[in-house]
Amino acid sequence: MKKLIQDFISLIFPDSCYSCQGVLLQGEYKVCTACRGNLPFTNYHKLNPSDNPITQKFFGKVPILYGLSFLQFAKDGKVQRLLHHIKYKNEPELAEILGNWYGAELFEKSFHQKFDMILSVPLHPKKLKIRGYNQSDYFGRGLSKQLQIPFYDNILLRNVHSSTQTKKTRYERWQNVHTIFNVSDSVDIKDKSILLVDDVITTGATLEACAKVLLELDVKFISIATIAVA
Repeated sequence: MKKLIQDFISLIFPDSCYSCQGVLLQGEYKVCTACRGNLPFTNYHKLNPSDNPITQKFFGKVPILYGLSFLQFAKDGKVQRLLHHIKYKNEPELAEILGNWYGAELFEKSFHQKFDMILSVPLHPKKLKIRGYNQSDYFGRGLSKQLQIPFYDNILLRNVHSSTQTKKTRYERWQNVHTIFNVSDSVDIKDKSILLVDDVITTGATLEACAKVLLELDVKFISIATIAVA
């Protein structure tokens, strides 16, 4: 009876794809099959690090071993709509789904052998309380499940509530974040190969600031993975 009621509700009020807004068919969840197969994938995980646009962002700043990003961001595109649902429509589970999808691709390329732990870029407790979740945590958990690598959300800490990065220049972004992170001693990270995850990479200022704090504690390597790259 419960399933009949759910099916009836779905018939009257069908769920829509968060990417194209089309009606989801039975068995589809959050993103339709057509959109899943036609999202703008970067395929950066198939490139040599020296040819990778993400690692190139950090040349001369911090050493990044692998630069990974699942999707290519475009204004008013499908990826922007997905990110909007994740960050502002209380849909963090969508970030975990994307992490699962990307993690499965990375596993096929043996990336599960390249990292010891996954860390997320933290939100300040004030922003976390307002939003209720850190979308990067959910993305990291999805990656962790598929790569079978432990995920930690309590190692990197954000000790200053910074202003939004939107519409800032690269230098302004760096000024905004370069002193606001520190590291807890809850887990030993010395000599570890770390995959640092965030939702979107634009200039890379936030990830750079996090990486520098981690490198000061003698981690072995730092790599980066994001849902999207702008």
